[in-house]
Amino acid sequence: MEKVAFDLGIIQIYWYSIFIFLGILAACIIIYLEAKKNKLDEEFIINLAFNTIIFGIIGARLYYVLFNLDYYLANPIEILQIWNGGLAIHGGIITGGLFVIYYSKKNKVETLKIFDILVVGLIIGQAIGRWGNYFNQEAYGAITTVAKLKSMGIPKFVIDGMYILGNYHQPTFFYESIWNLFGFMALLIIRRYKYLKLGQLSGFYLIWYSIARFIIEGMRTDSLMLSNFKVAQIMSIILLVLGIILFIYYNKIKKVGPFEKLYNNKEQAQ
Repeated sequence: MEKVAFDLGIIQIYWYSIFIFLGILAACIIIYLEAKKNKLDEEFIINLAFNTIIFGIIGARLYYVLFNLDYYLANPIEILQIWNGGLAIHGGIITGGLFVIYYSKKNKVETLKIFDILVVGLIIGQAIGRWGNYFNQEAYGAITTVAKLKSMGIPKFVIDGMYILGNYHQPTFFYESIWNLFGFMALLIIRRYKYLKLGQLSGFYLIWYSIARFIIEGMRTDSLMLSNFKVAQIMSIILLVLGIILFIYYNKIKKVGPFEKLYNNKEQAQ
């Protein structure tokens, strides 16, 4: 499998970087459209998206590095080489989420509704970004057979790419990407439900993604570990509980129509 998409001599552009970029681009487009439909201030959402991406990438990298600390202490220069892989989505969710809370509070915007807008773009970005793992031949599962993979309806080019170190492996990246794609379509449908409450869309995202990630992580052979436990499974349980809480607790909050204006203009802020 060729990791480099374009070799420009001095600069090499990796497929991993391309798919991470495409995922971010798709997420930003969806978020912008969702924000515009909700009459959110354009300057606010652009600044929010830009800074959240920066904090999200930094958090995703630091999270991965911390759970491989011995290796990166011995090879510190590789901390910056994110094109080789090593962006943990849970780290990005934590740091990006904290920034969203800070920025929305600072601008007097309803935080939960902002999250409801962001998750629609986030999940499609995850679906696309996972294909970077395909070219890096990472995020795969146990050894299997071609016959087994074909019986599951997995495309031939995916099967071919899962021939790693002399064996075929379960393409767990592919399973997660497809699951996220269906989650994106589900969010597009659910967000139109007129009785939707604040935070419930975010809750659905957390539940949908966490269930699949817990199961798929159990199939992976290259997981981040904390003692004998897979870190992603621990985080999946935490986020699953949070998602359920959003559904139960905020179910008592009045419904918020999809076209409610969320941004407090300068006159209101004063």
